[in-house]
Amino acid sequence: MRFVDTEIPGVTLIQPDKFSDDRGFFCRAFCADEFAQHGLINTFAQCNLSETKRQGTVRGIHYQIGSDAEAKFIRCMRGAIFDVAVDIDPESPSYLKYVGIELTADNAWGLYLPPTCAHAFQSLADNSVAYYQVSNKYAPQSEAGLRFDDPALNISWPVPVSDLSEKDRNWPLLEA
Repeated sequence: MRFVDTEIPGVTLIQPDKFSDDRGFFCRAFCADEFAQHGLINTFAQCNLSETKRQGTVRGIHYQIGSDAEAKFIRCMRGAIFDVAVDIDPESPSYLKYVGIELTADNAWGLYLPPTCAHAFQSLADNSVAYYQVSNKYAPQSEAGLRFDDPALNISWPVPVSDLSEKDRNWPLLEA
């Protein structure tokens, strides 16, 4: 596996070594020892699976606060997603900056986000499936979010946003 640093401290693109033949491919999707060697959280409390039916749908931008903050490791299992990490650490030099990376079933890449980042993704194909591991269980009392269209974030979504949950549509703007 290759661990590629991004512009946001701690956000890491993980590119597996794929071994292909006429049957398909094999790759190691996760290795606790290699995550630890790269300073990443390597124990996960929960795994989530998300199917998104329509291209353009945005899920997020979510995070948990306080002791419930969670690291995430995301991979696309079917279709394609534009995965977004937003730095929400006010002490960070990249505060409120984002990294967006296309994860696909074909490239088998994964994106690791430290607990200091909020997370979202946009489906780039109908019926895309994302699988992600999180270091803490879901804690509704600690849930928070950012607006997908917040001008302070200036996220450039690759396709027009076609669908959003009511909750995600109503997160307050940062300047509010």
